[in-house]
Amino acid sequence: MGSFSIWHWLIVLAIVLLVFGTKKLRNIGGDLGGAVKNFKDAVKKEEDAPQQIKDSAATGQTIDVEAKDKTKDA
Repeated sequence: MGSFSIWHWLIVLAIVLLVFGTKKLRNIGGDLGGAVKNFKDAVKKEEDAPQQIKDSAATGQTIDVEAKDKTKDA
């Protein structure tokens, strides 16, 4: 009694399709897929970054950066 059958899920799916439409659901799916891909790329870059810092320290290279002032003009 606590679980739903396949027919219950098909009815829910049909109602969702009627409310949102297939185009909107397709756009949501594409946006979600893009977000997951960007997240995976960011995680991969974060995993590679510590190795690059170790490599530069081992070879005696310095990392040169320039700080920018982020104050807002009133």
